[in-house]
Amino acid sequence: MKSSKLFTPGPLNTSLEVKQAMLQDWGSRDQQFGYKIASIQASLLKLAGVTKPVFEAILMQGSGTFALEAALGTLMPPKGKLLALVNGAYGRRLIQMAEVLGIEAVKVELPENQAFCIQDVKAALKENEAISMVSMVHCETSSGLMNPTTEIGALLQSKEIPFMVDAMSSFGGVPIQLEKDGIDILISSANKCIQGVPGFGFVLLRQELLKQSEGQARSLSLDLYAQGKGFEQNGQFRFTPPTHALAAFEQALKELEIEGGVEARAKRYQANNSVLLAGMQQLGFEPYLDKTNRGYIITTFLYPKSPSFDFNRFYDLLATKNQLIYPGKLTQAACFRIGNIGDLYPEDIRFLLTCITEVCVEMGFFASVGPHS
Repeated sequence: MKSSKLFTPGPLNTSLEVKQAMLQDWGSRDQQFGYKIASIQASLLKLAGVTKPVFEAILMQGSGTFALEAALGTLMPPKGKLLALVNGAYGRRLIQMAEVLGIEAVKVELPENQAFCIQDVKAALKENEAISMVSMVHCETSSGLMNPTTEIGALLQSKEIPFMVDAMSSFGGVPIQLEKDGIDILISSANKCIQGVPGFGFVLLRQELLKQSEGQARSLSLDLYAQGKGFEQNGQFRFTPPTHALAAFEQALKELEIEGGVEARAKRYQANNSVLLAGMQQLGFEPYLDKTNRGYIITTFLYPKSPSFDFNRFYDLLATKNQLIYPGKLTQAACFRIGNIGDLYPEDIRFLLTCITEVCVEMGFFASVGPHS
């Protein structure tokens, strides 16, 4: 069976070596497996520019959403109030979590094509007293929009308000330094820019906040404090760990280092994005976001204004060519998304553009199309 190229926000294409790392079985309580866990934790802190004991790296079984809910449900005090900065589907999901967990949340919402700025946060804090935590999505994957962190982080540090950042789709592909960016809690996942496979997420956070959270968790299995305590005591997960996903992730971290670290990977993703944008615009596709707010992780394109365009058929025809893109997730615009991350290179993007050109001609919504450089 021929593998498809995944131009999605995750899961992503992985290298052969990452796949091969899952061929060996590991005992979850074995000492050698414990070394893998410790190595992964140290590598994640290094990527974020921090070290123990000021920061901790806690791994959590499940998707990135599990890790996000564990962080929110554990770190928010019993009577705490969350200020959520929302400009897309993943910001709204955090509000849903807060409602289910019984956490009081104040939502500050902007249009899906508008990034937050420090003035927005200042105004929100002025209107809302006794905020216990501020949350924001770094790369809002529903649109590809990038929200800034550094100025907002500095503001919140001056007010001693913890800053929680959902960096699911950016960590490992966009340079992030927790101290410099004023981030107290960062959540991401194994199967995004680090190019591992699904199975776990992780939370990087100040140890001080973790210590303060003892007894606060609103879930048994998603108790971040207890999970951290388990790692501290015996280096093990409390419940069955995703052994194969962890072995793959260790290999993925090695490959990230070999590539040249986050900066080098960012350059490759940016090159992918540049080729994609030029080719799609040449075909007449319009990006949803302007270049000011548009990141290079995933790009959203508006549906062509043609009665011949049908996204489901467009998707299916590309899938027959083993090119998998992603549907839209916006409330205000008809669109689809194409990811630039994973084990993808500019030549993969050029071949995707060739396939899109052929599909456009077959569907008959562009009369003529040119070559792609």
